[in-house]
Amino acid sequence: MSGETTLREVLVRLGKAVESLELAAETRLEKERDFFEAEAEVQRMAADRARLAQEIDKSEARAERLAEVNREVSRRLVTAMETIRAVLDR
Repeated sequence: MSGETTLREVLVRLGKAVESLELAAETRLEKERDFFEAEAEVQRMAADRARLAQEIDKSEARAERLAEVNREVSRRLVTAMETIRAVLDR
């Protein structure tokens, strides 16, 4: 009986050890999946950031061009007003 009891105890312990190992493996795989998902999200965010940075650069360049055109239009308006005043003053 003692040998049979010991064998049963060993089999039970072995079964618990296998269950524990399976749980640890599942946990590890789940953590790896989470890591890869997080890494993919970081890559998507980096791509979005790069795209947004490009759009900001384009918008800033356009704003600078518009400001330059605005300054030129303003300068021309001042010149036109001065010309009109000069004509009216004659």
